Amino acid sequence: MSANVTFHHERQLLNEGFSFIVGVDEAGAGALAGPLVAAACRLPLNSRLGELNDSKKLSDKKREELFDLVIDRSSAYGIGIATVEEIETLGLRPANYLAMRRAIDAAGEVDFAIVDAWTIPGISIQQRGIIRGDAQVKSIAAASILAKVTRDRIMLQLHASHPEYRFDSHKGYGTKAHREAIATYGPCLHHRMTYKTFTGRK
Repeated sequence: MSANVTFHHERQLLNEGFSFIVGVDEAGAGALAGPLVAAACRLPLNSRLGELNDSKKLSDKKREELFDLVIDRSSAYGIGIATVEEIETLGLRPANYLAMRRAIDAAGEVDFAIVDAWTIPGISIQQRGIIRGDAQVKSIAAASILAKVTRDRIMLQLHASHPEYRFDSHKGYGTKAHREAIATYGPCLHHRMTYKTFTGRK
């Protein structure tokens, strides 16, 4: 499954003299509700996590299993969150960058970031953006799992207080059932009101 997910980039950067290399990814950018969650993860080359892959390609059960293994075997990791209020105030992409910066800061000492798809403005360390990095780079794949599972758990908590929206099933993304629930009940405080879905709604 994960034959193409390797430590190639991390190994190359270590050979160039960098010591504290993290992979960075986020979850929730395309959702209609809930926060953005980013993660930064530093994995030792001997972490023996052969099943790592883009979190979107894994089952919920496998993500949960790998989440615990990544936490156990990483040498450092950090989680960063941008709230719905921050998404609406700053805009989606700036809020995403904010969550990523927070994740990197939370990971402790870092001298290089390998980022899925983007490069992050406003960080002092060197970085490299890799398109589809979560399916190629082990530390990014690990970060994608940390971000996805953390966000899913947040959405399960929101489901407990707002069961009518079924956040437990779609995790805030714009499924038919979710849009129908919004049409029936109106948006709640966890919905991103600046999205076109809510144009004209109170």
